[in-house]
Amino acid sequence: MEKTLVILKPDTIQRRLIGKIISRFEEKGFQIVGLKMTQISEDMAKKHYAVHENKDFFEPLVRYTSSAPVIVMVLKGKNAIEIVRKMMGATFGSKAEPGTIRGDYAVSNRFNLIHGSDSPASAEKEIGIFFDKKELFEYNPTDLKWVYDMSTGDII
Repeated sequence: MEKTLVILKPDTIQRRLIGKIISRFEEKGFQIVGLKMTQISEDMAKKHYAVHENKDFFEPLVRYTSSAPVIVMVLKGKNAIEIVRKMMGATFGSKAEPGTIRGDYAVSNRFNLIHGSDSPASAEKEIGIFFDKKELFEYNPTDLKWVYDMSTGDII
């Protein structure tokens, strides 16, 4: 089981797509272990997107991310990072496949609705930027045996 950070960006909130997007992750079987609405400052956005600092899209990305409230959440599940990124779809909404979040709701190449961690190291770092340990909750959902094949006692 791994954790990943997901950010529902300003366009998700402005377009009232929060519930539709969160429900996709819940329906897939992911456990929400952290969730909050916040306003990302420009400094925090720069820290979060530091890997893109010298790219031409960095400043517009920082302005966009800090322009309005966002939802940040931590999802937990088997292969969470890989599966969440597949569910998100290609970075550019205009290139994302139908059936993905961006494919169904995004057209813009800049306003792409959602961010998800791209690796375990990124997830750990990003979760630490947005959440204190006391804001993350460990609990045992009763439906895990129905989400995962646990016939051998382990998650398969």
